[in-house]
Amino acid sequence: MNDQIRIRKLPGTHVVRAGGAVLGESDAALELTEGALPPVIYFPREDLAMAFLDASDRRSTCPRKGEAEYFSIALKSGPLADAGWSYPAPRAEAARIAGHVAFDTARVTVERV
Repeated sequence: MNDQIRIRKLPGTHVVRAGGAVLGESDAALELTEGALPPVIYFPREDLAMAFLDASDRRSTCPRKGEAEYFSIALKSGPLADAGWSYPAPRAEAARIAGHVAFDTARVTVERV
């Protein structure tokens, strides 16, 4: 399996929503593809309402990207635990995603507008 990481700037504007709230909108979103895995969209932190994201204790390690930290999304209906993640100090191959946050698209909406 080819598990090479590819990162590209996405054209257009992308938005992320959860529980009816807009968490962010960006014209600088990045798409990361890794081998045959589905692409993941990363939003710059400065384009997100970080007040809705609460750091969690969860951590994971990817041999290609490094250590991920997770965020729960604070909603009126209650938190979405570990629904976002970030690589604060990614490995060289994924350096472009530093300062960006990705989201679990099974629980939030990420789309081009």
